[in-house]
Amino acid sequence: MKTKRILITALLILAMCLNLFSLVSCGGSKQPAGDFVIPEGGFDTTKEVTITFYHTMGSNLRDVLDRYIVEFNKLYPNITIVHEQVGGYDDVRDQIKTEITVGNQPNIAYCYPDHVAQYNLAQAVTTLDSLIESDMTVTRADGSTETLGLTDEQIADFIQGYYAEGQQFGDGKMYTLPLSKSTEVLYYNKTFFEKHNLSVPTTWDEMEATIKAIKEIDPDSIPLGYDSEGNWFITMCEQYGSDYTSASGDEHFLFDNETNHAFVARFREWYQKGYVTTQELSGGYTSELFTKAESEAGNSYMSIGSSAGATHQRPDKVDEAYPFEVGITTIPQVDASNPKVISQGPSLCIFKKADPQEVLASWLFVKYLTTTVEFQAEFSMASGYVPVIKSVGENEIYKEQFLDKADGGDFISALSAKVCLDQEKAYYTSPAFNGSSTARDQVGLLMQKCLSGDFSDVEAGIKKAFADAVAECKYQAG
Repeated sequence: MKTKRILITALLILAMCLNLFSLVSCGGSKQPAGDFVIPEGGFDTTKEVTITFYHTMGSNLRDVLDRYIVEFNKLYPNITIVHEQVGGYDDVRDQIKTEITVGNQPNIAYCYPDHVAQYNLAQAVTTLDSLIESDMTVTRADGSTETLGLTDEQIADFIQGYYAEGQQFGDGKMYTLPLSKSTEVLYYNKTFFEKHNLSVPTTWDEMEATIKAIKEIDPDSIPLGYDSEGNWFITMCEQYGSDYTSASGDEHFLFDNETNHAFVARFREWYQKGYVTTQELSGGYTSELFTKAESEAGNSYMSIGSSAGATHQRPDKVDEAYPFEVGITTIPQVDASNPKVISQGPSLCIFKKADPQEVLASWLFVKYLTTTVEFQAEFSMASGYVPVIKSVGENEIYKEQFLDKADGGDFISALSAKVCLDQEKAYYTSPAFNGSSTARDQVGLLMQKCLSGDFSDVEAGIKKAFADAVAECKYQAG
């Protein structure tokens, strides 16, 4: 597997090196490296263009997409959209990495920042700045017009943390637009909390007091489950303002520092006392512990996991009723007045092609999906993900049929989305570069090792785990 990864990376680097001659192979032809240049005539609405789109959508989401492709084609009948489900997110990435080497990548794809950083080794992704900033007018088939670029109102409508993700590549340029997002939220057993007069923690100090109190009430429980060790580490760096990684400069892996040692040591104490566990340490998603009956040993009363997985945090009904009501809130913070929560979920990137009309057609479709309120509303309700534009919250159907019904039972997905929209100013994204995915993996492994490790000297063991993680990041990054 590692040999295959090295071979693919080498091929990508070879493609990047060809750019020294100002040429990149895209779609079987040659295109100058650099920012996308809009043709003088703009988009040609008379030319037939076929656009390929790779994603991970299941049948329910493909049905939503197909309905809106029909609506899009009423505006642009000359654009044919061919879309394909390509397994999971990593499958999309791996297939595109291979296709880039022969110039056969799609026009549009689901992506995470780590993926784009790898595609950028071959400079295969189109920068969006010139498209976003364009004031050209495009006349649609129905006689209406639109500005090719994004208006100030459209940019302001994006949840800014989601929008800013497209600029996390170290050069200040825009490479992606957000499609649908999720984050981490704190699920808690509202029934249990009310019964025992417990306050929902808003800070990590309050969390420590709460998990200690729960352990005293139910000694056989593990009060808190946190699904992603990597997310936990990265989020704590953001909340503390401590270094994690950098996309620029000579040194990318900055997470070996005293602040980070200290919070890992604190969470080790929690784990050793049976206060907390994680997905890898427990052997499965911590929702499995959260939804256990209170009478079962090893159950949890709080779970930090994906907002898109809300239905998995809801217990099965017993005698047509839920055993307990689920509450959802923002994850604990270092400083509750300056909250930071992670931005996750797919964005869209556009790949370079020899024919600029393909790029323009791709842009018009990406713009349509990301700024159309009705599509964003339907896609959110069908997927459990959060819409990326704020105006969806005022959409009549979305509000009346979804948000207004939010509860901790049948409409738990709506409650999760409501929490996510309410905390829209708290989202952050990490720098993306070739090696950022390795850093995420390594800090997750570091957390596992430090929480559960049998250290004769805890301080020395934690320091070594950090040093080893940085060394492995550098090794894998080459």
